[in-house]
Amino acid sequence: MKRRGWVDALFIFPCALAFVMVIIFPFFIGIYYSMTNWDGVNPAISWVGLANFTGMFSQPQFLYSFMVTLLYTAINIVLVNVVGFLLSLLATSKARLRNLYRAGFFVPNLIGGIVLGYIWQFLFNNVLLNVGQSLGIGFLSSSLISKPNTVIWAMSFVNTWQYAGYIMMIYVASIQSISDSIMDAASVDGANYFKRISKILIPMMANAFTITIFLTLTTSFKQFDLNFSLTNGGPAMRFMGKAIRSSQLLAMDIYSTANGLNRMAEAQAKAVVFFILLVVFSLVQVYINKRREVEA
Repeated sequence: MKRRGWVDALFIFPCALAFVMVIIFPFFIGIYYSMTNWDGVNPAISWVGLANFTGMFSQPQFLYSFMVTLLYTAINIVLVNVVGFLLSLLATSKARLRNLYRAGFFVPNLIGGIVLGYIWQFLFNNVLLNVGQSLGIGFLSSSLISKPNTVIWAMSFVNTWQYAGYIMMIYVASIQSISDSIMDAASVDGANYFKRISKILIPMMANAFTITIFLTLTTSFKQFDLNFSLTNGGPAMRFMGKAIRSSQLLAMDIYSTANGLNRMAEAQAKAVVFFILLVVFSLVQVYINKRREVEA
């Protein structure tokens, strides 16, 4: 039976309409508002051109948020993927209770970011602090989220604790798709465990690494809920002669500009820049990893 194009279009239309109304239309309206002085309250809107875009790059808080977001993303890409890969090796090994390990490692990912942030805030400010003071452990004698030089590492630790189990499942699926006969043949040829992992398993998992690094990059770059509930952008520090929030990532900086300072147009301009940066970094990462897949 010959399919008719209008039937396909009829089925696609509801989803396409929702996508246009919820994603495409607001995106272009947002670009328009980013070039105005819109504050979300006053109906009188005037055109300011690129003033909001040029102005943000002279703000110490925005510049620092951009730099600390890059640092946070880089730390997470390494930590989450290394921990997730090691957990996947354990979950696919011949160890007893390996199925229980898979479930246990994945459970933290089911906890919402807001709830997770408040739980770990209590742990950092009370439990770990008391342990450090009782045992005389220097770096735990004060809360890790109260110091500008440790707060990003503390956030990355919590994010890894939550997200590594999800990344592990992708690695587990990739490992299980590789025939056991390949690894057995390498073992018979005299390759030790680490040789089999580095020379056979990892190259054959190149596609999985492309996916997991992309997911880790985009998730870390867009981080908001954990940032909001765990540190709320704090603690304070000085940068370029101004007092700023040392752990305020880009997403939270946009939120603070819009809701804290009521500068909606400026926040929208930051959101446009944020979108462009995320797209550029994501495309570069996928391009590099895809080239490595071909080389592997």
